[in-house]
Amino acid sequence: MEHKIHAWWILVLLLASTTTLKPASAAFSCGNAVSALTPCGPYLIAVSGTTSPSTQCCQSVQSLNRMAVTPQDRRALCQCFKQTGPSFGVVPSRARQLPLLCKLGLNTAISPNVNCNSIK
Repeated sequence: MEHKIHAWWILVLLLASTTTLKPASAAFSCGNAVSALTPCGPYLIAVSGTTSPSTQCCQSVQSLNRMAVTPQDRRALCQCFKQTGPSFGVVPSRARQLPLLCKLGLNTAISPNVNCNSIK
């Protein structure tokens, strides 16, 4: 269950579709990006009683966002999250709310259908 929790956040926050996990960039791998979001799992999968992301979740999301400095980094994260996210039970409405609740100011809609190649 814990593996499920940390892997899907990620359909959320940042956003494609390949069949194998590839490094998100030289700074981090897809697996590391997914693991970094473990604190967001309870919020993203709507664990009973969890109505907002934790401080630790938002700190992790903000840190990961800061690491994705180039368009290539952001597209790689998007691909990673899109690939890994669907199998983990993330509630789409919660994924869409996470950037706002964690004050990320993303310019990309969070959706399973996002076109990662359009991310700048």
